[in-house]
Amino acid sequence: MKRWRTDLPGRRAIVAALVLILGATGAKAGSVGHAAHSFSPAGLAKVSDYIRNEIATGKIPGAILLLQQHGKPVYYENFGVRDIATELSMSADTIFRLYSMSKPITTVAAMMLVEEGKLGLDDPVSKYIPAFADMKVCVEKRGEDGKPTMALEPLKRPVTIEDLMRHTAGLPYGYFGGGVVNKIYADAGLFNNDPDNAEFVARLAALPLAEQPGTLWDYGHSTDVLGRIIEVISGKSLFQFEKERLLDPLGMHETAFDVTDRTKWPLIAEPMPNDRTISPVADVRDPRQPLRWQSGGGGMVGTIGDYARFSQMLLNGGKYEGRRYLKPETIALMTSDHIGPETGVVRDKNYYPGPNSGFGLGFAVRTSVPENTSWPLGEYRWDGVAGTFFFIDPEDDLFGILMMQTPTQRGRIQQDLKTLIYQAMGR
Repeated sequence: MKRWRTDLPGRRAIVAALVLILGATGAKAGSVGHAAHSFSPAGLAKVSDYIRNEIATGKIPGAILLLQQHGKPVYYENFGVRDIATELSMSADTIFRLYSMSKPITTVAAMMLVEEGKLGLDDPVSKYIPAFADMKVCVEKRGEDGKPTMALEPLKRPVTIEDLMRHTAGLPYGYFGGGVVNKIYADAGLFNNDPDNAEFVARLAALPLAEQPGTLWDYGHSTDVLGRIIEVISGKSLFQFEKERLLDPLGMHETAFDVTDRTKWPLIAEPMPNDRTISPVADVRDPRQPLRWQSGGGGMVGTIGDYARFSQMLLNGGKYEGRRYLKPETIALMTSDHIGPETGVVRDKNYYPGPNSGFGLGFAVRTSVPENTSWPLGEYRWDGVAGTFFFIDPEDDLFGILMMQTPTQRGRIQQDLKTLIYQAMGR
């Protein structure tokens, strides 16, 4: 397999090319109240060496890392190849499965409707999907023989839009954690016969909730339901709405739910052949095969340049290249903790944000500094099960995006790289 290394002059050329891809960002974040930390070349060299080693040792085929500060790339490098089968090198136009990095996009689209008064955070989901009014909650009990059984109880309060955005709706994925209700979700055939969003949510609404709304952070299909509500309000498919209102205006022209253009198929990044499982019941999906289901929670694909435009808009307080998408106060609301102690929300055993983070509306939010780090408070972020991740650091007027495809190595690499990136800033 070929190895690819970028020397310093080449890196400068790539940074210049990326500026052209991203466009002139102009505005800086308005929340920076002091001098931001800056990167050291020696520290960034360690970042590069780390990723090269991951490729050299056969952990990943390749990756792309962008760090953008004050509206301009300060680090950008392509590493390795998109696919070991083709040995085509990583490049700025490489297309990645975003999976759960779709969730912030869907949530931003929904918050645009909130700002327009067409949707309310306190609205019951049943206002838009009436079947939610009749949902029950599964309570797991033990029978006389000691085996788990299921009892159903009525809702103590309706599922709300805020519940969908902060994952307190009681709608698990069902792949993890065991238990009666997770097995019900896993065995429900939710994806059979390629449902559209309306059919998919109708199937969800026929199942019991895993817990009472607003009581537990339980990661799952909430953002898929939110995507369907966008369709109900707008009268358009989720992709049509997002394309018209967010993606095209931002210049995110490669972000979609499928790759239908055959000429772009060689651009799709692939995991290692033995690293394609994303859950006990599924491998990474093939975006060349279009689906009717437009999963607002995990269905999108895109490029690093597209997601950089989205991230810069968020960092700018909702504005990009002279156009406003959300108000600064909306971004502030989304990036504050909505499951703190005062809410009474319990964190489940698979609490992916980790012990030093809460969860806002669509993002994990840093609420305390992890031991042996100096990571900033107020950072918000999320990742995707196929390996991509991004973080936005308002304190340093910075965002970072790593694009790679590796379900098994993603958590370790994400933690290691975040540590190296902040060490490179002297934090």
